[in-house]
Amino acid sequence: MKPLLALFCSLALARAADEQLFVATPLTAGGAFTPGIEGPACDGAGNLYAVSFGEKRNIGKVTPDGKAELFVTLPEGSAGNGIRFDRAGTMYVADYMGHNVLRVDMKTKAVSVFAHEPRMSQPNDIAIAADGTLYASDPDWKNKTGQLWRIDRDGSTHLLASGLGTTNGIDVSPDGRTLYVNESEQRGVWAFPIKPDRSLGERKLVKQFDDFGFDGMRCDVDGNLYATRHGKGTVVKLSPGGEVLREIDVLGLKPSNICFGGPDGRTAYVTEVDHQRLVQFRVDQPALEWQRLHEK
Repeated sequence: MKPLLALFCSLALARAADEQLFVATPLTAGGAFTPGIEGPACDGAGNLYAVSFGEKRNIGKVTPDGKAELFVTLPEGSAGNGIRFDRAGTMYVADYMGHNVLRVDMKTKAVSVFAHEPRMSQPNDIAIAADGTLYASDPDWKNKTGQLWRIDRDGSTHLLASGLGTTNGIDVSPDGRTLYVNESEQRGVWAFPIKPDRSLGERKLVKQFDDFGFDGMRCDVDGNLYATRHGKGTVVKLSPGGEVLREIDVLGLKPSNICFGGPDGRTAYVTEVDHQRLVQFRVDQPALEWQRLHEK
């Protein structure tokens, strides 16, 4: 970690002791999004983006104080799910209807196809590595199976794993050596070693749950995983070794995804289906993706 960023994180941790953590409050009014609300991600300025704003082709932009507006409408035949930003500030969107990963120019709002893969059932959620490589979960909900894909910087697609469960939430560890994936129907969280050639090694079970499924998932700078528990109404915080550190009530039974932002990367934002809104809560450590966006 860079010295200034390390100092910033230390100060943030000190401030965390003086504020209320892990208590959710609403960010946006109910009903602004459709029940397809998903894919939250924050840009470098702290604005939040989520899909299905008003209708499924729309991506909404939400300011840190909760003001929501239409940002962009995706092309006919497309619908977004997971969103990620690279270090240059470019938005990438998993287009589950078009079998695409879309690229959005944040200045012009031009939408283009970054990667197209007809062998995908549906690109669902995406993770981004430090070098800009994308990883996509690809569930086949009907057959309760799933695949994993790597999308390189040139837009080429590479099948990494197949015959899995319903792959959903996905993220890369802070050291870039592990790909974490959860399976919604099978209720497990898995860790795949990322080899030097960026293929995947044999997966290892991090944590198996007996009830309630999973959806979105993100890492913090310590490698802890925050995963939404769809149907239970919580976000679970797991250590890299699978220890349940805490569960946070997110004010609705169907949290669909999570991201982190705010001025210090310690505000968690959760897309919540029951009330079709975003909720927020403060955490003790910044998110990994926020750190990467702010590294110089």
